[in-house]
Parts: sequence; C-alpha cells; structure tokens
Amino acid sequence: MSLSRRRFARTTALSLSAASLAPAQSAVRFLHGVASGDPLLDRVLLWTRLTPAEPARALLPVEWTLSSSPTMDPILQRGLTSTSAAFDFTVKVDVARLKPGMTYYYQFASANALSPIGRTRTLPLGATPRLRLALAACANLPYGYFHAYRHMAALPDLDAVVHVGDYFYEYANSAYGDGSALGRVPIPDKELITLSDYRQRYAQYRTDPDLQEAHRLHPWIVVYDDHETANNSYTDGAENHNPATEGPWSVRRAVALQAWNEWLPVREQPFLDGNIYRTFRFGSLATLIMLDTRLAGRSAQLPASSPLLNDPSRSILGHHQEQWLQRELAASVEHGALWHMVGQQVMMGQLRNTDGSPLNTDQWDGYPASRERLLRFIEANAIPNVVILSGDIHSSWANEIAIDPFQPNAAPLAVEFVAPGITSPGIAEGTQAGILQRFVEATHPHVKYVNLFRRGYTLIDADESRVQAQWFHVVSLTTPQPDMELARTLITRVGSNRITPA
Repeated sequence: MSLSRRRFARTTALSLSAASLAPAQSAVRFLHGVASGDPLLDRVLLWTRLTPAEPARALLPVEWTLSSSPTMDPILQRGLTSTSAAFDFTVKVDVARLKPGMTYYYQFASANALSPIGRTRTLPLGATPRLRLALAACANLPYGYFHAYRHMAALPDLDAVVHVGDYFYEYANSAYGDGSALGRVPIPDKELITLSDYRQRYAQYRTDPDLQEAHRLHPWIVVYDDHETANNSYTDGAENHNPATEGPWSVRRAVALQAWNEWLPVREQPFLDGNIYRTFRFGSLATLIMLDTRLAGRSAQLPASSPLLNDPSRSILGHHQEQWLQRELAASVEHGALWHMVGQQVMMGQLRNTDGSPLNTDQWDGYPASRERLLRFIEANAIPNVVILSGDIHSSWANEIAIDPFQPNAAPLAVEFVAPGITSPGIAEGTQAGILQRFVEATHPHVKYVNLFRRGYTLIDADESRVQAQWFHVVSLTTPQPDMELARTLITRVGSNRITPA
C-alpha cells in the first residue's frame, strides 16, 4: 500500500462517523493495553491495538479521547481513526495542540469496548528544575518475570522511559533461555523470520502485565538494537542471519522494522532506511539525543585480531548520522541545555582483554575510529556535561569516557551510565562473572561501577547540579513477587566529567 500510515489514518478519519462505533460491529477487545511515546512540547503519540473477535477484513473504527483528569472528565480532545489487518490492527494517533510540561490521560473505544486509561506527559519548556528517566534494555521473556517494568511503572514522577533496545529476542525457546517452567515460552516457538513471526512475538510480549503497566503510565522513548531484527545485526546483514536458508537480509530487516513500527509508540519515521535517530529537549535542563548504532550505517563487525579494526572508514553510526550527531550536540549547547544526554544501544566505555585486545567488538570498541571522532569533536568544541545512556551488555556499568582511559591522568570527556538487562543474562555467569568482574575492577580505572550478576534497570535523575544514576536490581527473576533493591547510587557533577558516590 503506497499511502503512509499517517495519511491513511487522517484520510479514513475524515470518512468515518461516530455511528461507525455502533454495537452492530463485531466485538473487539483491547488485550494489549495502551501506550504513549515520542513526547514533544505540544504533542505526544498514543498507541493501542484492537483484537477482533473474528478475522476482520474491513476497517475497524476507533475513537480516542484525551483529558487532564484520570477520570477522563472533562474531555479536552477527541477524534476518530481506524485500523485494519494491514497494520496488524495497531492504532497510532499523534495528538497535537497540547501544553508543555503537562500530564494528560487518554483512552480508546471501539464498538462496546473501552481500553484502559493511559497517562502521558509532554516535554517541558524553559526553566526545568528536574528530569527523571527510567533507562531500560534487554527483556528476554523466557528468563523471568519483568519485575523491573512493574517497579518503574510505579514511579509517580517519571518523565519518560528510555528504552535503548532489545525489546524482545528473535530466538525459539531454549535457544536463549527456556521459559517452559515459568509458562513463558516464546510465541511462535521458532526463530523469527517473517512479518507474521515478528508480529506474533510483539503481541505476546504486550500481554505481559508488567510491561503493559510501564507503557500505560509513562511515555516511552524507544530505539531498537539488534534482536528486534537478528543478533549482532549491522546495516547489510547480521551474525544470526543466513541468506542461504533465511532469504535476503533486506527482506527480513524490512519486515522486522515494519512490525517494530507497528507495535511501538514511535512517531512515523522513514524506518525502512533505519532513520530512527532523533532529539528530545527537556527545557533548559537537558537534551536527549537518541542514536541508531545498529542499522543506520554500521559496518560489519570484525574480530578483535583484525588489522582493519582501526580503519577510519569503519563506522558504527555511518557518515550521515555522525555528522547529524555533531550538529545536534552543537545545537544543544546553542539552545542553552545544561546536560547533553546521548541515548544509544551499545556500551561506549572501553573493555580490554589481558592482552590488550577489545573484549567485545560489537560495542564501540569494535569501531575505535568512530568513538575517537566523536570524542575529538566534544573536546575541540568544549562541549561540557555529556552523559551517555546505554544498554545491550545485560549488566550494570558506570564509566568515565576518555580517548584513552588506560593512560595515566587521562582526562574524561563524558560519562556513561549503562542499564542492566530487564531479564537477559549477563556477559558472564556464576564463577566466570566473578572472575571477569574482579579483572575489570583491577585493570580498568575508568570503570567506576560494574555488576555482572544482577538484572533490573537504571533510574536517571538530573537537576542543575548533578546527574544521579541509581541501579535497581531484581531479587529473583523466577518468583512472581516483584522484589527490587537499590544496588548503587552514583553522580556526576556539573562540569566534572567524573563519577563519584552520591
């Protein structure tokens, strides 16, 4: 279909009437909750999905309402749109004409069915005393309950959930965790290849009650990492993709990103070109620049021993996105933001083996020229207070970022806070995790905190004097009780580029 989704929704809304919501229509349900995302000063994107009682070939009308009250009275705005099987019955509405820094409530209706009431918030304008973000990544259904999502859902004053990727995993059961004992076997129970496969996996995840609550109560700012397509993906392929048996990478990538765009509360993007990088301004306090280190321009991963690893033509972002990031950092300074935050997928902090080689070349360590170009730009332009927000590695880290942090008296140019996985296992487990953690602590002076053992999320709390990071860890992933504990609190103060205890 050549119509863009936004044009489709706008066109059909004009052609429908309120009478279309009459009970004569086949019954529908809202089994996948509601969500909001990509908040701006004056607008926010609302999301839901209809589940028809019977296979539906026609358009299904949907009404949406917006209120300043959790009781949905008074109604500030309302509208009519539609969905169909072409969009997997997902619904997106980009609601405009809103006020900055305001909390809103919303609900959908179709036939006799009402969705849950969601809560969202627009970005602030001007002086902004505080910003609170939940940093999340790497949720693997078979490994346990999503207690971290439940915990962040309960936070009363969160501005947004920032999810930096691996919203789900593409594997069959037992390929990366066995969910049989917990009743968390992935659907479909196969590796995801087709559009139907990816849609079904999203549908399963979105029935999880803890994930639903986090989506219902907070706006999300989301980017994908590799597992939304296939493990260790890059622009032109993936480690976990075999063209001989699984077809062209371009086809798999396209259907995976179509499903991602359908099921996540993200504003319409030219997503088939991998262009999901975008910027959010939280008043005068902070700018959040979201990157795509996965598909937009990433060169293929190389082994640590490759002589081409340091080739300056290799990039983790691609030339266009590298230039865009530099412009956005400069614009953030020009706009007067105090903190310049960069949300992205893989860890930027350097990790070395005992022989000095990179420990993981899927991270920025595999693209040292890209990292150095960014840090040289920050240094040359004296950009202060850069805070990197990362995920992917399934463990908790706090790093001071320097061009060569292993040199004595290396001057950091930024700091990095890395969220653990929601459930995904760490880069090492058991005894090996202890050995690796002690090695890092003893030999990596720029790593100010590492915990390889626990899962959870990171709460980022910024004000005019510091950014604070708190790592909340799950006590048990396999018991239904959502017990969480605060593991560590660290801060970086304005102008310091250093990480210290709170």
